[in-house]
Amino acid sequence: MTSHKMPAENNASWTRDILTFTVYAGLGSNRYVLLAVVVLVYLATVVANVAVMLLICHDRSLHKPMYIFLFCLILSGLIGSTSFWPNVMSILLTNRPLISLEGCFFQVFLMSTYGGCHFSVLTVMAYDRFVSIFQPLQYHAVMTPLKVKQLLLVANLIPMAVILTQIYLTSQLPLCRYNVNKLFCDNLVVVGLSCAESHTIQRQVNNLYGIFNITFLLGLPILLVLLSYAKIIALSMKISLKARKKVFQTCSPHIITFLNFSLASLFSLFYNRFNPSLPTDVNIVLSINYILVPPLLQPIIYGMKTQEIRQSFTKVARTIFR
Repeated sequence: MTSHKMPAENNASWTRDILTFTVYAGLGSNRYVLLAVVVLVYLATVVANVAVMLLICHDRSLHKPMYIFLFCLILSGLIGSTSFWPNVMSILLTNRPLISLEGCFFQVFLMSTYGGCHFSVLTVMAYDRFVSIFQPLQYHAVMTPLKVKQLLLVANLIPMAVILTQIYLTSQLPLCRYNVNKLFCDNLVVVGLSCAESHTIQRQVNNLYGIFNITFLLGLPILLVLLSYAKIIALSMKISLKARKKVFQTCSPHIITFLNFSLASLFSLFYNRFNPSLPTDVNIVLSINYILVPPLLQPIIYGMKTQEIRQSFTKVARTIFR
């Protein structure tokens, strides 16, 4: 399908360019089977996440910092899923694997916000667990409602500002190519489509800022969470077995969620960097893993591992079905 190509030098016309996702080629009638699977996956993700969010809103016993942070984490996962799955459903239904560059940048913003805010909220949750273990008597004095609001503002606004700056830098690069060999748009996709030969300095600045972006939004949170848990593990080695079990029960949902999302993000980073050399099947698995697994598993992990959520769910279920 022919793309509406604009002159490379016309930087103001980038919103009218059309990109083609080449990985959807050759699906044929199989796309209807995939469409059914995608619809089920997306519905399961939405239902599981919205159920936990409504539970947190409904039950006053869950109006605590830990669950407020969890609400924000789940909301971030829903944003990530919604930035990807509806677009896939539209492509499979219409057999038109196209997206405007404007729409591509919007998808980059939503998916990058999902990743950046997810890591920052996971870091804030690690801090919350750290305070609850090391300062249990002062916990409520430290984690005040104002402090919780401030932490959430910082955890969400800073990643958004960093991502918007990256998108602005990328939008200054005119396009020379229009085929995307991925299932969705990311910043490296658009940079790879740009006219690098005539805008070498701009591209280098973009790449340097991209390295800062990855270090700040991915590397730093992982380091802070690992340091936090290193101190918690060191403390747990000095206390009784009963107290150690309690510490593990308190932290296990966050640890599992953190490891799950970190591994998915690192796989996605590998996928973004080495995409051209990967087989199509591996390409698809790595890309879907990042956007499918964490949002779908997080409410399940917290629902199974957190006693207060289980109890709240049981109360609601008894009220509905009695």
